[in-house]
Amino acid sequence: MNAPLTPWTQRYPFLAGLMPSTLARRETLVTTSWEAIGWWETRRFAFNMIVGCAGLLSCIVAFVAAISAAVLFNSDYGLPDPPAVGVVAVVLYAIMANVCYTGGWIAELIVRRAWPEEADRFATRSFSLGLTFSILLSLTPGVVIGVGGIVGLVGRLFRVAHPSG
Repeated sequence: MNAPLTPWTQRYPFLAGLMPSTLARRETLVTTSWEAIGWWETRRFAFNMIVGCAGLLSCIVAFVAAISAAVLFNSDYGLPDPPAVGVVAVVLYAIMANVCYTGGWIAELIVRRAWPEEADRFATRSFSLGLTFSILLSLTPGVVIGVGGIVGLVGRLFRVAHPSG
């Protein structure tokens, strides 16, 4: 039954490592659409907390880069203009993450109709991959702003021409 996905787990072993997590596991057989929706919805809070922590870490890195740029170089690097744009972006991101999360159980319901024997495996794998993607997407702004800040700092330390100054 796992034959179609075996090459992927062999090629990308880190993906196989996601499957045993308690959060992504289905302990009981899901037989109805409402049970499938319930399985997803019982994990929504954990999903939001995990993705939210990744986003918070990203915001902290961006904030540290922005404060460092302001203190060291009198620059507004890393700050949205006006700052309220950053707050609106975070709220919209959280809403869209939950819309996409809902898409997970909608996709499972479609798979459950078309390929009922594959639905449970699809759900656990799509949950794990969706969570992983959401974490990476949430960390991206912090990484980009942090790396940009470090590159700018190194450039100024070595007196390399900087586009803003």
